[in-house]
Amino acid sequence: MENQIRIVTIGVYGFDEESFFSALTEAGVDTFCDVRRRRGLRGSTYAFANSRRLQERLASMGIRYIHLKNLAPSQAVRDLQKQDDHRKGIGKRDRAALGPAFVQAYKAECLKDFSARRFLDSVGPDAHVVALFCVEREPEACHRSLVAERLAEELKVVPEHIKP
Repeated sequence: MENQIRIVTIGVYGFDEESFFSALTEAGVDTFCDVRRRRGLRGSTYAFANSRRLQERLASMGIRYIHLKNLAPSQAVRDLQKQDDHRKGIGKRDRAALGPAFVQAYKAECLKDFSARRFLDSVGPDAHVVALFCVEREPEACHRSLVAERLAEELKVVPEHIKP
């Protein structure tokens, strides 16, 4: 597929509000794809990433917001990762990689019928730099990396992972 699209990923943990939005600006993001099922975060530290505030800020920056709930893992799939984290004695925010059971279940549930062509259709022809967003700091610890990996394979692009 010929395409000039760039794919970036970003999580919220580790950023403060200004550095998060600055990172999006520096990357040239014009389309922001929220791949979370629940679009809220507890506490004031990351309140800027709660859906309404996030959408308002992105709109003021001229960045389109798209919620791709179909790319968010179900609670059953999330529970597989929670069990893996528990077995390893690590917290969600300390996770460095996804467990194999989660990866397998996520690919079967969310990526089985996924196609880059449909993804491109959903983000539209004006999308040039697309950010895949979830919460985890490390892309390898988040399902957004699996989506980025699939897009990389099909579109022959190298995803960029924005970290704090």
